[in-house]
Amino acid sequence: MTRSEVMARVKSKDTTPELAVRRALFAAGLRYRLNAKQLPGSPDIILPSRRIAIFVHGCFWHRHPDCKRATFPSSNVLYWQGKFDRNVARDAEAKEAIQNLGWQHITIWECDIRTPAKLAELVDRVKASAVLQ
Repeated sequence: MTRSEVMARVKSKDTTPELAVRRALFAAGLRYRLNAKQLPGSPDIILPSRRIAIFVHGCFWHRHPDCKRATFPSSNVLYWQGKFDRNVARDAEAKEAIQNLGWQHITIWECDIRTPAKLAELVDRVKASAVLQ
């Protein structure tokens, strides 16, 4: 399989971490909308009534700081460096734009939801943010 074919199979919606977060939010009684194109950065999950935008980021693609999953490919280094830099810059711009619209943003990292306990902790964080609104 060529690199192009591999890259074509990388999903941007309904990823495993995103599905886990959605299941946990629904089980906690929180209702949401998906992939809100009307908001900057198209957040993965939004809670419109609470004005919360949730981004579920993969550690590799979005360069989670100090995470062992944020590895760097050894080939074509300049391409990957530019791609990752653009991803990080785009994420920062989207979060700032979301805040400027009066929405709160929460970033959930792939490695932060590996265990049920950590996932429950993050759901509690979302619920606490919803109460603060």
